[in-house]
Amino acid sequence: MSLGPVFSVGVHILDILGRPVSEIPPGQASIRLDEIRATAAGTAAGPSVDLARLGCPVFSCGAVGDDALGDLLLMLLNKEGVDTRFVIRKPGQRTSATILPIRPNGERPALHAPGATQLLEPGDLTAEIFDVARGAGRPALHIGGPDALGPFAGAPLLSLARAAKDRGFLVTLDVLRVGDATVFDRLKPLLAVCDWFLPNEDQLRHFTGEADLGRATAAARAAGTAGVAVTRGADGCSLDCGDGVIDVPGIEVPVIDTTGCGDAFDAGFITALLTGCDYEQAAWLAVSCGALVATGLGSDAGLTSLDAALGLLGSARPDIAAAIRALASTPATPATPATPA
Repeated sequence: MSLGPVFSVGVHILDILGRPVSEIPPGQASIRLDEIRATAAGTAAGPSVDLARLGCPVFSCGAVGDDALGDLLLMLLNKEGVDTRFVIRKPGQRTSATILPIRPNGERPALHAPGATQLLEPGDLTAEIFDVARGAGRPALHIGGPDALGPFAGAPLLSLARAAKDRGFLVTLDVLRVGDATVFDRLKPLLAVCDWFLPNEDQLRHFTGEADLGRATAAARAAGTAGVAVTRGADGCSLDCGDGVIDVPGIEVPVIDTTGCGDAFDAGFITALLTGCDYEQAAWLAVSCGALVATGLGSDAGLTSLDAALGLLGSARPDIAAAIRALASTPATPATPATPA
């Protein structure tokens, strides 16, 4: 089927990952690793790669420096077929980058150097970018990491989100960091425009101040978002559209690295909704995408295609995998949760 394009707006980071790292050697000693990789990461660039692999046309939108790291990041995105015309190069600035020494158990401490991510200006990304949206499918706007975008995350990003909503886009939002009530208050105008909020469990609890997950998702819906899909690591995810919380369990896989599992979840969830899946089907595909990424090194490892994701899903829920395959073979109208009264 023909899927509408997805505009993935937000954080672009170059990740350099190595594994396994059980310790940092003292002095100038060295250790031999099994693998080192560089990947396009961040809550906008990471989903862009995964969305492209799942078959969606993708425009990645954000800010990077004019350095060699930015060159490499753009090359990695372009290699996946991601359209990077709306990735803004900032003269004289460096690209945000992270070194991730992955522990043998899959944990991922991070050494991060901030860069151009927060330097988007109001005129860099406006509603005119949506003029390139073509095709039979419904388009989508994914907002990745507004909590790390600086001033652009205020009126300019809200204007962009409203323009997308007015054009009939599916609008989703994920965050980069664990914040607090103050950050959550700043996000509320954006959430009021969103169809789905896609935080992890820890982020949602800190934002809302609610220890109980049901009350936390209800607090997010009260901010205006129609639906909340909360990732819960190995425990899968929980969905709340106002008619009760639905839990979808995780799919057990051998874990190498958990970097980017949330980004892959977002990409799977968006792809499924654009394909015409209901919310529970979308959550199952999203959980499968996140599990696949955990089987390799980096935010794009393991997730090679929609067929690969459906293959893993078929081992847990063959009925849902078959239903998604059928939907993917014919045009459909994506489901959107009703706006709460």
